[in-house]
Amino acid sequence: MSLMKLSFAEAVSVMRCKYLPQFAALIVLTVPVLMGSSLGAQTAIHSIVVESPTLSSGETMPRVYTPDGRNLSPPLTWTNLPEGTREIAVICADFGAGNPPPWVHWIIYGIPATARGLPEGLPIQPGQVMPDDVAGAIQGHNGWRRPYYRGPAPPRGTPHLYHFTVYALDKELGLGPRLTREDLLEAMDGHIIGRGELVPVYERFGSPE
Repeated sequence: MSLMKLSFAEAVSVMRCKYLPQFAALIVLTVPVLMGSSLGAQTAIHSIVVESPTLSSGETMPRVYTPDGRNLSPPLTWTNLPEGTREIAVICADFGAGNPPPWVHWIIYGIPATARGLPEGLPIQPGQVMPDDVAGAIQGHNGWRRPYYRGPAPPRGTPHLYHFTVYALDKELGLGPRLTREDLLEAMDGHIIGRGELVPVYERFGSPE
């Protein structure tokens, strides 16, 4: 995937994880281009505040949200949604993995505009009902082609950044199940009026595998 198709923060993740020795030089060269591309693609995107009672940007993600623990989906909250929000979507992706990147860990869309977050441990079994606050929400296909959250498991000794991105949409899209990240981004094109993210880190310690 071209860096020009990523947001500035997502492109930074790619460069940090994959091109660390050249990161400082690359960031100087690409900041003006990336910022210009982002602004040109869709202007006036409202900034959403994304938080979590258990995660913080730049801090290590607890093991309980990874395959090293219970692999639960983490709780998220959001505030400062733009006026006119009709639906919310969330994507969790690692822009330092995948060929091409990103590797997708979670997709959930069709979240009611009244929701103020996602609780911990959303369903992973077929037929399980979503909590009342997010009733009607659908989990799309992650990078393993599974419709649920699956946490980070990067190579040992290599820290990766995990972008939990929240999108506010100006329309109820009425999307069906089994969408991929690419499908969802295409469906949301032209309807994103707000965006925010939380970017924790995860590293597995020990000798690289």
